[in-house]
Amino acid sequence: MVGAGVLTLPYAMSKMGWGPGVTVLLLSWIITLFTLWQMVEMHEMVPGVRFDRYHELGQHAFGKKLGLYIICPQQLLVEVGTCIAYMVTGGKSLQKIQETLWPHWKGLRTSYWIIIFASVNFVLCQCPNFNSISAVSFAAAVMSIGYSTIAWVASLKRGVRPNVDYSYSAHSVPDGVFNFMLAMGEVAFSYAGHNVVLEIQATIPSTPDNPSKKAMWKGVIVAYLGVAFCYLPVAFIGYYVYGNSVDDNILITLERPTWLIAAANMFVIVHVIGGYQVFSMPVFDMIETFLVKQMKLPPSLILRLLARTGFVAFTMIVGICIPFFGSLLGFLGGFAFAPTSYFIPCIIWLKIFKPKRFGLSWIVNWVCIVLGVLLMILAPIGSLRQIIIQFKHYKFFS
Repeated sequence: MVGAGVLTLPYAMSKMGWGPGVTVLLLSWIITLFTLWQMVEMHEMVPGVRFDRYHELGQHAFGKKLGLYIICPQQLLVEVGTCIAYMVTGGKSLQKIQETLWPHWKGLRTSYWIIIFASVNFVLCQCPNFNSISAVSFAAAVMSIGYSTIAWVASLKRGVRPNVDYSYSAHSVPDGVFNFMLAMGEVAFSYAGHNVVLEIQATIPSTPDNPSKKAMWKGVIVAYLGVAFCYLPVAFIGYYVYGNSVDDNILITLERPTWLIAAANMFVIVHVIGGYQVFSMPVFDMIETFLVKQMKLPPSLILRLLARTGFVAFTMIVGICIPFFGSLLGFLGGFAFAPTSYFIPCIIWLKIFKPKRFGLSWIVNWVCIVLGVLLMILAPIGSLRQIIIQFKHYKFFS
């Protein structure tokens, strides 16, 4: 659950300010916990059937064809987009380690660091399924707690910067509105677990007496307590210490102590390696299913090698072309994450369970849907504007 999006939360706070920032963060935590509970509950709502994929749940709600067309593009956008963002994150963290430990060395371009990071994923992507990456996933979880803790403890240790400024850094009202839209997308990017939750729940044994949702819900509660422990201190303390001068990655803003910042960036690298594997696994499943069932290719080791290597190469190349960490996260958060994490589970719940009109369940679900749709519309607009501004001064493969 805890992704690299946590590193951009202080920057998001600087674009929203204290009141709106705290409100958006807490509201996102509550809404996404609620929609995650819905997905866990719906996993086995039909006796004897387990919806092990997000699109299977969508097909049950909307029909075989429509369900596939609604869910699959959204889920692919999230998973492919996250993998691209993690390529950028891993490459920039490697570069930050080099700049921190060897500041006098001229170093490599960001593009080369992304390629170095990708080389690890070329190897690990050959792991066949979720169970085979459990050790990598566990290491990633530990690392995410580690670098989040370092981010807020190191910020607190440094103390509030002289002349810290909490006012909006926008030069005009439209500028401030667009920045707020971008910040909402960056917060949304932090909540991505919904896109793989059914695939993860599918790995848990289930019996009529002890359904998988019991163990899964316990896991979700632990994960969300971890999310609160990591996200809220990083966001609030990072903004409190640096104000609107914070970078779109809090670990870039931190520069001392050298060894600790290098360690935190190493934790990020280990985490995004694990995160990349988790988010790419459903994509591999879709690609290989398409090649075998639609293209009639025989399943083989060569097929898996070529398909998975091709996907990793694709995300690496796109990551090299668009290495804008904060803006990329904001765009993906709004355009892709908002539907799958904020309101599609609510639509499916209303479609299947048909709660009483104007009852508590009906009202709560419709509130989530309205807020989620607004997020999906507004966040990409602010992010695209920021990417266009950054593109003016960007040279490809630099």
